[in-house]
Amino acid sequence: MRRLLFVLLIVPALAGAQSAAAIDSIVARAIKTFGNQGAAIAVVKDGKVIVAKGYGVKKLGAPEAVGPDTRFGIASNTKAFTATALGILVEEGKVQWDAPVIRYLPEFAMYDPFVTREITIRDLLVHRSGLGLGAGDLLWWPASTYDRKEIMRRLRYIKPVASFRTAYAYDNVLYLVAGEVIERVSGRTWEQFVQERILAKVGMTASNVRHSDAGAAGAAGGADDVATTHAEVDGKMQVIAPMISDNTNPAGGINAGARDIAKWLLVQLDSGRLADGTRLVSARTAREIWTGVTPMATGPAAPELAPLAKQFNLYALGFQTNDFRGKKLLWHTGGLPGYLSFVAFIPEARVGVAVLTNSETSMFQALGWSLLDYDLGSAPAFDFVGGVATLEARQKAALKGVRAAAGAARDSLSRPSLALEKYAGTYEDPWYGDVTVTLANGKLRMALAHTPQLQGEMVHWQHDTFLARWDDREMRADAFVTFQLNADGSVDQVKLRAADPATDFSFDFHDLLLKPKAKR
Repeated sequence: MRRLLFVLLIVPALAGAQSAAAIDSIVARAIKTFGNQGAAIAVVKDGKVIVAKGYGVKKLGAPEAVGPDTRFGIASNTKAFTATALGILVEEGKVQWDAPVIRYLPEFAMYDPFVTREITIRDLLVHRSGLGLGAGDLLWWPASTYDRKEIMRRLRYIKPVASFRTAYAYDNVLYLVAGEVIERVSGRTWEQFVQERILAKVGMTASNVRHSDAGAAGAAGGADDVATTHAEVDGKMQVIAPMISDNTNPAGGINAGARDIAKWLLVQLDSGRLADGTRLVSARTAREIWTGVTPMATGPAAPELAPLAKQFNLYALGFQTNDFRGKKLLWHTGGLPGYLSFVAFIPEARVGVAVLTNSETSMFQALGWSLLDYDLGSAPAFDFVGGVATLEARQKAALKGVRAAAGAARDSLSRPSLALEKYAGTYEDPWYGDVTVTLANGKLRMALAHTPQLQGEMVHWQHDTFLARWDDREMRADAFVTFQLNADGSVDQVKLRAADPATDFSFDFHDLLLKPKAKR
């Protein structure tokens, strides 16, 4: 009997060790393929943590290794925590999912008075408000001088691009509004509520809730136990500055490591039950958060990633939900300067994975899908690392072609219609505010008044279009600036658009409609 008991105990241990070794091998290949600096990996199955550890280094050129508690910005994977916070308040009777937002925030308004009256707490979380992709992000990204309340106030000036509840378009600013609801009804800031009512209860003791905490001395998890942010700037991988503005913490502010994110996955897979048997939220609330609301595109995937074809695809409350390998998947990605993340779980199979990285490469998704496939025991497993690498190469080649075509189409012999000083002045947009164009030493410069990082020289491109090259090259978001003239040669309006098709959609200066500011 003793020998049999020994065998029964040792077999699961050996199986766990083999699983960990296999995961190590998958991660090592992905890091080698994509050239990432570091990663935090969590894999859970059947209520147990298979792997929760760090790989690689915290900083390029430095020896310090990523550990199990090294923090990475999880970015938009924070949205599920905001939805959970609202779920807790629903259970306490302080909020209703389908009550109008103005019941809790009477000062809140959207562009359309009908939407202002009808938009609900649930609507704040599911990207169907009628706003365009990333609309309003320029109010907070890059870091702006506005605070949350002013950002929320300015939403009333942003015109919708679709009818209310008719189309999916990802946004961040309405999660900021959700954070304001949490503060108003609970009497605690979003940061206090999430830290005390979610992270502390889940046992995420090494995590924190602010962008500004990314490397702050004395922050939870150790003063220096944070992964440094990296990205490719002008063709070279380098250390870049992290996002440190706290305006949109409710949309993306949490910093966590492998061990803590594994605890979050276990709570999700147990429908809101905590490790001590008590509950973070009820099973009913967990199902509510997981239930899809807004339809998203379905159909075949890219040929390099055939298993990602979708029969159904919906955005739930802080999660995307669709089918993967014939089972319902809940997942999300997140992106910040130098941080990318992938969190996914399949309740039916009791499996979950998380990948947090400190480099802007496609590894986070390649590794996420690979580990999910492994966790499911898919046979045969699909080569997601190779598939994503091939797709990335194809997309880079296509981008190169688009850039070349844009350069070739430029009329480099053309000249501006006006003398340069005629373009100078202060322009204003109803929802953003002022943008100034100045002339000094024979050169035009543009400055977005509420975004200190968006200022730079304007180089003539062609006709009445200039290229704004931001002084901060880490922005990677140069913009074409086109002046439209009146019949008398005065400037009627100014439009901006990203000069490169790879520019992140959160640089939504393309939504600005700048008019000369009236003198007062």
